[in-house]
Amino acid sequence: QVQLVESGGGLVQTGGSLRLSCEVSRSTSSIKPMAWYRRAPGKEREWVASAAAGGARAYADSVKGRFTIYRDNAKNTVTLQMNYLKPEDTAVYYCKGSNARSVEYWGQGTQVTVSS
Repeated sequence: QVQLVESGGGLVQTGGSLRLSCEVSRSTSSIKPMAWYRRAPGKEREWVASAAAGGARAYADSVKGRFTIYRDNAKNTVTLQMNYLKPEDTAVYYCKGSNARSVEYWGQGTQVTVSS
């Protein structure tokens, strides 16, 4: 079964940095990782950032200027560099991808905890 696998979460102090990575578990898959979402405790899942195959990137206002998304089309991975982390960034972060028919796939999530 093809999966999106996230890594890089953990515990960090306010102002610190983390780098999340997402890759497809099966190299022959047509799934393309393209975006990050997050779900904070007691809240709905929200979009964080997206990266199109052509290079365009978009960010939620809450992370703009602090987070950077990278998409490596050759390696079929997407990475989220998170700097100047705040306690309100604490959440489970999910990678989202899709295939050529626009079917969406989600990873299991990776926990990010920012201590004050």
